[in-house]
Amino acid sequence: GSTDGAGNADRGKSLYEQSVIGSASAPGCKTCHTLDGSALVGPSHQGLATRAAEIIKSAEYTGTAKTVEEYLTESINTPDVYVEKGFTPGVMYANYGKDLSEQEIKDLVAYMASLK
Repeated sequence: GSTDGAGNADRGKSLYEQSVIGSASAPGCKTCHTLDGSALVGPSHQGLATRAAEIIKSAEYTGTAKTVEEYLTESINTPDVYVEKGFTPGVMYANYGKDLSEQEIKDLVAYMASLK
């Protein structure tokens, strides 16, 4: 369907909850991330938007994002720009930027930006 270019958080949530996503059947977000504060393969996404805002302001952050949405987009497209403490670079699937449509990424970001 046609879109207005903005992210849709409801569509993003449903994409987030799928076990495989994208053109290459990549692991879905919930495969490696929880929403309850416990770590799986990657850090929990509980409070993600709040944490993202803090990360952008931190001295350890060397990426280019200026907003939570930019940070989340960067994390999906180039996951190793910033890796949370205690986690290993190179573990997160690196091709979401190729496998997902621009709209799917916007939808995911809209949903994840609501996780305060």
